[in-house]
Amino acid sequence: MQLQELASLLAVSRLVGDGTTEFTGVETDSRKAGPGSLFLCIPGFVSDGHDYAAQAVKQGAVALVTERELQLGVPELIVKNARHAMAAIASHYYGYPSRELKLIGVTGTNGKTTTTYLLEKILSDAGFQTGLMGNIHVKIGSDYIENQATNTQESLALQRILRKMADIGTDYCIMEVSSHGLDLGRVKGCSFRTGVFTNLTQDHLDYHGTMERYHAAKGMLFSRLGNDYTPDPAGRRYAVLNADEPASEEFGKLTAAEVITYGIDNPAADVRAESIVMSAQGTTFRCVTFRGTAELTMKLVGRFNVYNALGAIAAALAEDIPLEGILDSLSQVHSVEGRMEIVDAGQDFLVLVDYAHTPDGLENALSTIRQFAEGDVICVFGCGGDRDRAKRPLMGGVTAKYSDYLLVTSDNPRTENPEQILRDIVPGIEAAGFDPGRYTLSVDRKQAITEAIRRAKPKDIVLIAGKGHETYQDIMGVKHPFDDRRVAEEAIRGR
Repeated sequence: MQLQELASLLAVSRLVGDGTTEFTGVETDSRKAGPGSLFLCIPGFVSDGHDYAAQAVKQGAVALVTERELQLGVPELIVKNARHAMAAIASHYYGYPSRELKLIGVTGTNGKTTTTYLLEKILSDAGFQTGLMGNIHVKIGSDYIENQATNTQESLALQRILRKMADIGTDYCIMEVSSHGLDLGRVKGCSFRTGVFTNLTQDHLDYHGTMERYHAAKGMLFSRLGNDYTPDPAGRRYAVLNADEPASEEFGKLTAAEVITYGIDNPAADVRAESIVMSAQGTTFRCVTFRGTAELTMKLVGRFNVYNALGAIAAALAEDIPLEGILDSLSQVHSVEGRMEIVDAGQDFLVLVDYAHTPDGLENALSTIRQFAEGDVICVFGCGGDRDRAKRPLMGGVTAKYSDYLLVTSDNPRTENPEQILRDIVPGIEAAGFDPGRYTLSVDRKQAITEAIRRAKPKDIVLIAGKGHETYQDIMGVKHPFDDRRVAEEAIRGR
């Protein structure tokens, strides 16, 4: 592809040098820029790609996309906004792959991973070839690749993955869409068929600053669902919104797509759950939809998983999947990795590992556990470093409300002092009037988990919250091997 072809994509751009220069690959990492590549200079939070352009050229990059003239001896396409240019270039270079499959995006504070997994299961069981882009894995065909990104991938990597999916005939890709991904333009160029909204509670204020900005970022998914209509079913767009969430009203106004609502408390929801019965073994409810009514018994526990199931059901019904087939698929799901996942090593008490790392996520998990707990509830949790400090006392208050004993420990402290993170949590516990003798502080997460297991009696429930599926602990920029599930299993066997 020639550099001048990319220049034609952007009205406000300036080409310096030979526009007929051919490139054979596109990179944003100077270490990967090889002979014949085009290097995109992307400004970042920690480093600026412009500072690495010389290295990329030295390694063989034949052209640059940059926000300022660098005069490094190769042609340059100078653009106003390199991130926007990257999204446009990535979409074009990879041949607009999202137009060749049906792309379903799921956004919200909590429930994204579970909802995408449930929807992927439904569509796969219905005979469709599916792809998945989630917080845990990227699924291309039958291959599962561990996701190295903690958020939605940058547009270049994202479009590359979508191209691989399209090339093998993927029918649907179900994607977790983070607020960071929306705000930073990472999903620009993606032609979404459906957007699913789970919920909106406090998180990521270290990045967004205010709940209003966080709210606005989530709304971008629905405002980008298109503004035209077509008689062709393949070209229709859907916004699947949680009717019990106040933000859904605004999101419904932002989009031109057909709105399909789901919920538990709102009787006007298009898909809703009635007569919910929960236990440690699972959840049963009557599913009332615009395509009929039927009973669902699923092995997932908790009211929040009812919401996740309803969102998946609503999105699947929009794809004309029969209700009976949808519910059959959901009934087969035992658990989603790191989401209320049971650790069973033959003990006479229940151990659950969950990714809950927000006040709302913890409340969902603990309030569910309280509904079927026969013994004490012991909670191990912490808060991530270099992230929203305001939620730390809130999480302390939530855990104090529902737990009989707390072990406050490190999550991923990153570059923060883990002892300070624990101190930030304590005021919330104290404000709840929690007995000081019923909680301990320990920056050693393994020690905290081991102590929780040691304390557990028959019929008690131990919830280990915060890291879920993660297999590392981030301390001072180094990711140390750490898996809550394996540590808990070792502790049980060592009793």
